[in-house]
Amino acid sequence: MIEYALHEWGSAALRWFHVIAGMAWIGSSFFFMHLDAGMRPHAEIPAGKGGAAWHVHGGGFYEMKKYLVAPASMPAELTWHKWQSYTTWISGFFLLGWVYYAQSALFLIDPAVRVLTPGAAAAIGIGSLVAGWFVYDALCKSPVGKNENLLALIGFVFVVAMSFFYAKMFSGRGALIHTGALMATFMSGNVFRIIVPNQKKVVAALLAGEAPDPKYGKQAKQRSVHNNYLTLPVVFLMISNHYPLTQTSAIIPALVALVTFAGAIIRHFFNHWHADHTKAPWWYWGAAILALALAIWLSWQAAPGRVALLDADRKVAAGAPSAAAQAAEIIQTRCSMCHAAAPVWEGILSAPKAVRLETPADATREAHAIALQAVVTHAMPPNNLTDITAQERQVLALWIAQSRAGR
Repeated sequence: MIEYALHEWGSAALRWFHVIAGMAWIGSSFFFMHLDAGMRPHAEIPAGKGGAAWHVHGGGFYEMKKYLVAPASMPAELTWHKWQSYTTWISGFFLLGWVYYAQSALFLIDPAVRVLTPGAAAAIGIGSLVAGWFVYDALCKSPVGKNENLLALIGFVFVVAMSFFYAKMFSGRGALIHTGALMATFMSGNVFRIIVPNQKKVVAALLAGEAPDPKYGKQAKQRSVHNNYLTLPVVFLMISNHYPLTQTSAIIPALVALVTFAGAIIRHFFNHWHADHTKAPWWYWGAAILALALAIWLSWQAAPGRVALLDADRKVAAGAPSAAAQAAEIIQTRCSMCHAAAPVWEGILSAPKAVRLETPADATREAHAIALQAVVTHAMPPNNLTDITAQERQVLALWIAQSRAGR
């Protein structure tokens, strides 16, 4: 029926739009940070009032000038960089609603974490994004905001604390996506509530023939820098829903802390690099790699089915009888209602990721995915909707181990 096509293409179009908007926003953010770092003194701009930079791209040369407060008069044409941010956040919010709120039983509500109604889950998610922005904004405007290092530390702790809160409310993937959405709300809120309004105040002063107050530019620049450092962690959290090993609730705060640190320090390296290649702190890469390596190690140690897979290898070595028939029955009763040519689970219109598990041959072909999704991480069935038991997962683990051993 036509609603199936509309649902599938609606989802695809929304994701496409969100990714395009995000690319435009991130690209402009990175470029302007690069531009700021590369500014050099210019004869037409008084010392300490701005600078200029030359770039070559697309067969042409560009001279770009920056005025720290404002030029002497209003230019005839002015391009505003705001819609990239707005469209990214708005499309992301609708995508969050489309995937996580409209299909909360599949992706957001995990009864093993907390029993919630779809309405309550959506209210917690949306309410926390709104409240989180006001807390962050208040921190920036408080005396703490005058000390960038202290503000960064407190903001970091706040984000990690919110990830802990989300991990106690939602499924693992729901917790990660909401942590990313919270940070993205900080970023877009900075543009909508601080950067653009402050720029408008400067423009109004120029039009009135007045000297703009430098504080507006300083406030906007502070928030722009925050956005720059949040970008890489947000991107990771937004794609984390595709990688179940990241979604174990117990390690989510630690994972968020490590990824945020790694992403921020990588950006810090490039900000230094763009300013002066000879003074780039290369050891930042070592710190980032160490943080990510620790995140990988933690995710494996916390994987709920890691021990079951190791036990299965020992059972194979001890000559355990074949588990193929039992595994086939488990997959048929716990997985094939969604992973089929014609899924029977409400809201599932086609086999997720085109993975079909209707026959033993299908299961054998997808054994690696089953090992990751249903044994190691317990990501499948989503939020254990089909009530697969721990014993059944152990049977799957044994079948997988026997398959690897060629038995």
